[in-house]
Amino acid sequence: MDDQEKIKQLREALHEQNYLYYILDAPKISDFEFDQMLSSLQELERQYPELFDPNSPTQRVGGGVTKNFKTQAHRYPMYSLSNTYSKVELSQWVARVKKVLGDEKFEFTCELKYDGASISLTYEGGKFLRGVTRGDGTQGDDVSLNLRTIPTIPLELKGDYPDFFEIRGEIVLPFEGFKAMNEQRIRMGEEPFMNPRNTASGSLKLQDSRLVAERPLACFLYALAGEDLGVDSQMLGLEKARSWGFKVPQTAILAATVEEVFRYLDHWDQNRFDLPYEIDGVVIKINRFDQQQSLGFTAKSPRWAIAYKFQAERAITQLESVSYQVGRTGAITPVANLSPVLLSGTTVKRASLHNADQIEKLALRIGDSVYVEKGGEIIPKIIGVNTENRPPQSQEIIFITHCPECQSELVKEDGEAQHYCKNQYGCPTQIAGKIQHFISRKAMDVDGLGNETVTLLYENHLISNIADLYHLNRNELLPLERMAEKSVDNLLQGIEASKQKPFAKVLFGLGIRYVGETVAKKLVKAFSSIDRIRGASREELIEVYEIGDRIADSLLDFFNDERNVLLIERLRQQGVQLESQEQEESTNTVLADQKFVISGVFQTISREGLKEKIESMGGTVVGSISAKTNYLVAGEGMGPSKKVKAEKLGIPIIDESTFFNMIKL
Repeated sequence: MDDQEKIKQLREALHEQNYLYYILDAPKISDFEFDQMLSSLQELERQYPELFDPNSPTQRVGGGVTKNFKTQAHRYPMYSLSNTYSKVELSQWVARVKKVLGDEKFEFTCELKYDGASISLTYEGGKFLRGVTRGDGTQGDDVSLNLRTIPTIPLELKGDYPDFFEIRGEIVLPFEGFKAMNEQRIRMGEEPFMNPRNTASGSLKLQDSRLVAERPLACFLYALAGEDLGVDSQMLGLEKARSWGFKVPQTAILAATVEEVFRYLDHWDQNRFDLPYEIDGVVIKINRFDQQQSLGFTAKSPRWAIAYKFQAERAITQLESVSYQVGRTGAITPVANLSPVLLSGTTVKRASLHNADQIEKLALRIGDSVYVEKGGEIIPKIIGVNTENRPPQSQEIIFITHCPECQSELVKEDGEAQHYCKNQYGCPTQIAGKIQHFISRKAMDVDGLGNETVTLLYENHLISNIADLYHLNRNELLPLERMAEKSVDNLLQGIEASKQKPFAKVLFGLGIRYVGETVAKKLVKAFSSIDRIRGASREELIEVYEIGDRIADSLLDFFNDERNVLLIERLRQQGVQLESQEQEESTNTVLADQKFVISGVFQTISREGLKEKIESMGGTVVGSISAKTNYLVAGEGMGPSKKVKAEKLGIPIIDESTFFNMIKL
């Protein structure tokens, strides 16, 4: 046997022993034998550097150094989950699912919500390609070198895996390993780490992968992403991932009813402290992938999943004072300034009080002893007051009447919980906030321009609105602090490139109240240009699917203000996209002004694909049948209630074959 064949066999054997030890917890050889095999492989690889393989078992020990972590876009977005602490809210979520799926039967998967750092792993040809942190959900940091050191991340897969796919998981630090790490740090005279979650997250960004290899991290996998995965449900996906060599805990269940889900929640709420790692709740998902497609997504989270969070850790501390923050929309948020207190491993000094109603509801006074917890384990909030310990000198909190930034009188409108500063064109914080929103990643994503630079430009009187960005020049930028020639060039290039951003991003970036990413896309799909949106009546706006009274009124208010009209004209003159190029290129409007309801499962196209087909030809897909519905497209297993309602209203019921004949495909 030649040395090349020895290297191959040693790698295969070590991969198998890693799988047996770390995934199955069933080792077949001693640690000594494993170390001997690894040493032999390391020696052979030193002799033959041309045979280097980034996925060799020898890479588990680390050694590479990453100075700067490269930003990597996610091929499939990593959405965050909607959270609830209430079974009532969970039941309301189930009711919304039923409303969309109609009479279709559906099941839930219940999985533990691991408390660590989210990660996305990519595999090609059964080999580990790269791993990226969640980041903002659309892109993150490539930490592949560090991830290769974690033994529960397989470098080569087993079985019938797809050729290319991504798999999502959580990097966690089990309690036993965390305890051992801290004991060692204390022996060395170093400060112990605060908690396993923060330590796991911080480990991924260490520059020296050898240090990562020394930490007893684990990776639990929970979701596949890609095409042609060979599975049609979440539970089958977990089983397949396990068979390919991933660490998938055996704690997930398939639940047929909400009652079964509740029993699962109650069990783990009581027994979570017996686990060898941290969890902070349970994730409930609709099991079938086709039903997940039907339910779709909001701009931030899937409608087919929800996280039920267990009650968070709480602490008691003293309220020292209240300050006030101004948001980009003028909303005033009171903030509690607290005596520092340790909570869930971090020191908490401030907590949101949300609005004046919340202060009144808590009957809060300066000097009170307050109970603080982390909402969603992230944002601290005050949940109660210990009135028995109220000091005699405590002071009533009188909500401010004027903006802390511009001194304009605050307004609290009927039906609104928050006070607002209406001086949107003169309040410095609102002006800077609107520009920062415009250049943000989900809006215009202007390279070379961040929030601090926006503040710098505003304070130096170079910009006072978003249109001013397109009039900046090198000569006025170069004298500014921290603005070297390369920084200036990058900023100007980023601003110029933003002129090519699609209209939907521009519309979102304008910061119109209630017009988020999803609403902006719906408006662009319905009206195609800023001029058509501006010219639409209230009735025409409300006709758009999911555009209600509140959004319509906000749009009308925005376009009725001459300052906004002038702003848009300035953007137009600079070449910013104010109409949909996709709409212009599409000449097929055979379904224009037609409203469709889709129900059931189809043979030749997915429900999401059918929805896209209808919308690409000018049609609109709505969620429920009304007198304004033109067609019900019926697939296998269509909900009988939809059928009955369509027949009652005289709405044509067509199958997918008839639909494709209608559009002549």
